[in-house]
Amino acid sequence: MKLDVIKLDGGTAGSVDLGDDVFGLEPRADILHRVVRWQRNKAQAGTHKVKTRSEVSYSTKKIYRQKGTGGARHGSRKAPIFRKGGIYKGPTPRSHGHDLPKKVRALGLKLALSAKLKDGSLVVIDTANSNGKTSELARQVKDLGWKRALVIDGAEVNQDFARAAANIDGLDVLPSIGANVYDILKKDTLVLTKAGVEALEARLK
Repeated sequence: MKLDVIKLDGGTAGSVDLGDDVFGLEPRADILHRVVRWQRNKAQAGTHKVKTRSEVSYSTKKIYRQKGTGGARHGSRKAPIFRKGGIYKGPTPRSHGHDLPKKVRALGLKLALSAKLKDGSLVVIDTANSNGKTSELARQVKDLGWKRALVIDGAEVNQDFARAAANIDGLDVLPSIGANVYDILKKDTLVLTKAGVEALEARLK
């Protein structure tokens, strides 16, 4: 499938051939959901923690005598039923990550790329180069109509372009190795450089 290539200044730069095995698949919501869930769970810190009755600070003295009070028998204010007592079966630090087969992860990335192409929100540019000036890049992005865009370059991102893009709200830049389903789907426009297209196709073959 051929797609026109543009420059950052809006000019044309020929066309590029996109492989159907990477960009021409029919999107599947179930696979995309599995991959995004795997990504978000893996990124979750899992550092939530409460104190159990063995960890709260309180006297170990028996709070009142065993018999003769007419009330229940208690030995410690640390018990979960008391205010400021320990928490019973509360959250403890753990990993929320789970396994997902490599083939499913690769398929999810292909489906995300295919979904962007099908929606008409995939743009291919010649190169992602800049002089490092945020104002100039911001004007080019505005003229191109990109409001929430993700730019994926080749193996390495041009440092001047990354520096210029850092202060532009809604514009993110990643190398091809960092391309992932969640970042692609949450942006309105996916921008690939020619080098990015080649790197992604080589990665997903």
